[in-house]
Amino acid sequence: MADPQHTRDRILDAAENLFFHEGITTTGVDRVAARAGVAIVTLYKHFGSKDNLLREVLTRRLHAWTRHWDDAVAAAPCPQERLVAIFDAVETFRASSGPTQWCCFLATASERPTPGDGISDPVFELIHQDTQLVTERLAELAREARCQDPATVAATLLLLYNGVLASLLRGAPSDPITRARVTARLLIGSCTDGGAPPTTTAGSG
Repeated sequence: MADPQHTRDRILDAAENLFFHEGITTTGVDRVAARAGVAIVTLYKHFGSKDNLLREVLTRRLHAWTRHWDDAVAAAPCPQERLVAIFDAVETFRASSGPTQWCCFLATASERPTPGDGISDPVFELIHQDTQLVTERLAELAREARCQDPATVAATLLLLYNGVLASLLRGAPSDPITRARVTARLLIGSCTDGGAPPTTTAGSG
């Protein structure tokens, strides 16, 4: 008898690969079911709709990304480097996760129309949750690093983070993660009490 969790994971793997290589709009559930090796009725039994399937793919990615960021923050040697750890997390997450064309959340936001006023869209709510998680956590880490203006530091690091994701898609500039680390350290050093940028630690770019 087939393991329901294994079947569910196969469907999610297939959907993630197809949605973020061939496009969400152009990928039908029949293609996902065929890639996963299941009947369409089985896919609907597990997820109910294409929107629910997409939401579950994004939820899984968000949980995996958060684990990588947690690990990177925990491994950082000082509060300033905990701020920079977001770029270490991008590197390890990309190395361990399945190949996708680019950031799944940005890809979804680029394809999906913004819901109108008063209209609930669980997928867009998840995109908002991802953005809020990154923004709030960067601000918290900036406060712990004694940055003089944590909100501005967090917003600028978010801009760098988005730039890294876009640069990985574009293929230029080369090695955007290393460049972002250098820029982040300069920013943090100029905004923290004491003034000097933190030194580069072993294993960092």
